[in-house]
Amino acid sequence: MSDKLPMKITLTKLSRKCRVNLKRLRCVAHWLARAAGLENFSSLDILLTDDDGIVAANRAVFGRDYITDVISLSYPPMPGELGSAGELIINVDLAKREGAHRAGGPDRELALYLAHGCDHLAGNDDTMPTQRASMRRRELRWLRAAKTKGLLTG
Repeated sequence: MSDKLPMKITLTKLSRKCRVNLKRLRCVAHWLARAAGLENFSSLDILLTDDDGIVAANRAVFGRDYITDVISLSYPPMPGELGSAGELIINVDLAKREGAHRAGGPDRELALYLAHGCDHLAGNDDTMPTQRASMRRRELRWLRAAKTKGLLTG
């Protein structure tokens, strides 16, 4: 018997401007959650938003009034539930803009934001430059592995 919880992943588009292959993103999210070691999570809600939505979320959660790539939130298990819950709010507008200038394009950039969010849910912090560099190396390693498995094509 496995001690890993089956993770339920919910994807919600909060902006009509977001054009994302939700089936592909769900597969990538499952793979990245496992890579990040989120076995203690029973659910992961991924909210895809635009610049305005991420600013509103950033303001509500952290009191910060600016655009960011991803906001990661974790919640302890509710009574009767076995695992923690995670929530990622991802800025698709920023992924589209930044991805236009980077190898792999917007899809890879979106996957990077997803990996970064999972890395935070795993308990990693990027407050210090050394922590940020360590997280980025780990996330890029995950993306290389995901690409090798064919998860980042299309």
